[in-house]
Amino acid sequence: MSLSLTGLPKIKRNSRIRVGRGIGSGKGKTSGRGVKGQKARTGHHSVKGFEGGQTPIYMRLPKRGFVNVLRKEIEVVTIADVINHVAKKDSKISSVDKVKLEEFGLIKNKDSKVKLIMGKDSAAKASFKVHVDSYSAKAKAFA
Repeated sequence: MSLSLTGLPKIKRNSRIRVGRGIGSGKGKTSGRGVKGQKARTGHHSVKGFEGGQTPIYMRLPKRGFVNVLRKEIEVVTIADVINHVAKKDSKISSVDKVKLEEFGLIKNKDSKVKLIMGKDSAAKASFKVHVDSYSAKAKAFA
């Protein structure tokens, strides 16, 4: 099957305006930049948040709280959720790793740090091992 590009509709494209090409062009002399000032100069760029020398809004408003940029994001999975998903999918699984947890939809990404916790149901029994990065004290039985 051959594809033909000739039958496609034409796309209208406007040619760019060439500034500084004489008085008759309508964009001559100052080239649409007005007269003098910072914006008329070459290399001008507006600084984000600049308010003409007035103290910017982000400096006038009060700051609240603390954001720890070095925080470690850890995804938490309960053993009850893992048991429920294994029972639905395949009961003959001997071990569950982060790839399986991602397939089940319990974690967002297999490369993230994952912690296994017991959750509210502390009497959970499972016939498989769960391989993740860390475990709670009660969940170490599934390691």
